Amino acid sequence: MHFLDDSLLPENQQKLVIQVAPYGPQWAAGDSDDIPVTMDQQVQKAVDCWNAGATVLHVHVREDDGKGSKRLSKFNEMLARLREAVPQMILQVGGSISFAPESDGQAAKWMSDDTRHMLAELDPRPDQVTVAVNTQQMNVMELMTAADVAGTSLANPVVQAAYRDMIVPSNPSWHEEHIRRLVAKGIQPHFMLGNLTGLESVLRMVRRGVYSGPLNLNYVAIGGGSAGLHPADMLEFARRTPDGAVLTLETLNRHIYPMNTMAIALGMHVRVGIEDTLFGPHGERMSSVQQIEMVVRQARELRREVATGEEARSIFGIGQSWSDTDETLARLGMPPNRAQGQRGVPVRAMA
Repeated sequence: MHFLDDSLLPENQQKLVIQVAPYGPQWAAGDSDDIPVTMDQQVQKAVDCWNAGATVLHVHVREDDGKGSKRLSKFNEMLARLREAVPQMILQVGGSISFAPESDGQAAKWMSDDTRHMLAELDPRPDQVTVAVNTQQMNVMELMTAADVAGTSLANPVVQAAYRDMIVPSNPSWHEEHIRRLVAKGIQPHFMLGNLTGLESVLRMVRRGVYSGPLNLNYVAIGGGSAGLHPADMLEFARRTPDGAVLTLETLNRHIYPMNTMAIALGMHVRVGIEDTLFGPHGERMSSVQQIEMVVRQARELRREVATGEEARSIFGIGQSWSDTDETLARLGMPPNRAQGQRGVPVRAMA
């Protein structure tokens, strides 16, 4: 992102797209009274989040017993209901499916490669599926405090140990094939990146033609293998993000409130919801809807307008298809690929 003299003026920024993750697969059903369990409750939660101002819904699904669902048929049922209940919302399925341990002593882990590939077969299809790039640790416990987990299933040392050692598997042979399958089905990949090396890998895939299309990114600042909480790291990631890409901040616990304020001011987009925190800025319990309402107030204080569903779809390029590498590089504001024998930085020639 280039920051021009007037880039911090809200009238020159995109309208704010608010992602919400209200299903919290890492929490047990009894950890919060804001966790929807039945299908009716899960759909109603989406409606409530939409009414509060969120335009992107990060989707996980629970079985009737409250455990995270790993059944694609359950996701299909949820997506069909959501298409009717919140037709303008961007439906973004979490690529982890469900990584919560089934019981004490089991490892918290992502599903197999073949199972995750099945997300490209969802019917009705979601607008997006999140894609992690490059295998890395996902130790969500590293930035957790005793207060963050008190009275929840994550206070259990056995469960903590499972999450502390969790690995996000995403080798090139997997994520390149996954991206190909998603795009072939008209589903947009939404890249979840916790560091600059992940961003660099995605940009190399763009240059090599592995991915052509709108580039939507989450900067994942959750520690333990992903980015931490240093504001300079977030700013450098934003600076390195292509001008035509869309960048959303994702962090955790009470850090979401100051970090989101910075992201809103910088022209980025934000994510909230109980998957990221059960708490408000003062340590009080805060529902996903209340978190959305708070970020809407923050945006208004900074005079940044909140996007409608139609505007969010336009910003994210939902349904857009770009023809090839050259068009993708041009739309993202990136230099063209180097021609053979060309020296210096390649510059796009004027028509």
